[in-house]
Amino acid sequence: MVEIMTKEAGTVQLRELVKKLIPEVIGKEIEKQTQGIFPLKDTHIRKVKIIKKPKFDITKLMELHGDGDGDAGVTMVVQGIFPLK
Repeated sequence: MVEIMTKEAGTVQLRELVKKLIPEVIGKEIEKQTQGIFPLKDTHIRKVKIIKKPKFDITKLMELHGDGDGDAGVTMVVQGIFPLK
């Protein structure tokens, strides 16, 4: 079981791993692989621990969040005295 989880987690990025963990795809794969040895039922992954810190890539972060041009704000006038930014 550990080998199956390590194989599945080692080949994808963190985002794709979370997408596999939520619908329990890895648990179903463990059930299929161990069917010949012992019939498992309702296999769930309870805990996940990140052993190695992933590389921080600023370019991928900026691709995800964009430039920030969408919410620039507008100049406001308070009681007609002076403009605030």
